[in-house]
Amino acid sequence: MKLAVIEGDGIGREVIPAALEVLDAFGLELEKVPLELGYLRWERTGTAMSEEDIETIKKCDAVLFGAISTVPDPGYKSILLSIRKELDLYANVRPVKPLPGIVGVTGRNDFDFIIVRENTEGLYSGIEEIGTEISWTKRVVTRKGSERIAEYACQLAKKRSKKLTIVHKSNVLKSDKLFLDVCRQTAGACGVEYNDMLVDSMAYNLMMHPEKYDVVVTTNIFGDILSDMCAALVGSLGLVPSANIGKKYAFFEPVHGSAPDIAGKGISNPLAAIICVKMLLDWMGKPEARIIDDAIADVIQKKIITPDLGGKASTAELGHAVAKYIIQNL
Repeated sequence: MKLAVIEGDGIGREVIPAALEVLDAFGLELEKVPLELGYLRWERTGTAMSEEDIETIKKCDAVLFGAISTVPDPGYKSILLSIRKELDLYANVRPVKPLPGIVGVTGRNDFDFIIVRENTEGLYSGIEEIGTEISWTKRVVTRKGSERIAEYACQLAKKRSKKLTIVHKSNVLKSDKLFLDVCRQTAGACGVEYNDMLVDSMAYNLMMHPEKYDVVVTTNIFGDILSDMCAALVGSLGLVPSANIGKKYAFFEPVHGSAPDIAGKGISNPLAAIICVKMLLDWMGKPEARIIDDAIADVIQKKIITPDLGGKASTAELGHAVAKYIIQNL
């Protein structure tokens, strides 16, 4: 298997090496293909990502990605959106599950749900026009896009509690009626229990009653906003991983961004990137991936944690401690 490794910018250059040390602890036969993409490359060469880079990525099976800083260029095309479209990574999967000993703003730890977000259309269609008096972006919802994200969410729900919540805004956005209808039909055909909720009500309920939800499926921008909001439930954006899944490829990234204010200080939290390694191993069908949960619980219990969680460990020290646990206990 070939894994493209893209550290990117900012703290991506710190958390990905820590995550790779954890990945290496499993002793798997992986060919790593390093690629430099992002703002620093653009500063040096004038190009953040080339067509050759896309072709290199397509020759790999999966991508482990750090973070990207936005390039201050009106003609800049988002690297993330470009890769998602080129690899047809239609399902964005963000688990929201508390880590042992860490609580978020609600002080609760009785929840475990997954937000499944359609990843290739909606308001991120890329069809837009920018002007001085009016600018617009076309929101695209297709039957094909809705069916395949609903099918992915239903298959995930069948492995869990068989409960699905469809999130939409069809009372105002008429394009959401197609998404809602297709999701209902798909859930019914898959034998999955479902309900639906307007996105504004869902935002409130996820904060107030997160334990009520299992698999949540929604459109692109709603999933983007809700999943970042839910980082408050687990305690930090530095604890939230994500996977972008397609029929052929998969792409794993922490959701915290490049965080330039703390980049280079060695204090960034690598746990989201390390959990991305667990998601990568799960995608590869490696049952031993579950030991990462035990390793993370161990380092938290021992207070080998970064300053954002109240500890004094560096990024590298935390990653090394997780890798050491795996080597000793695998």
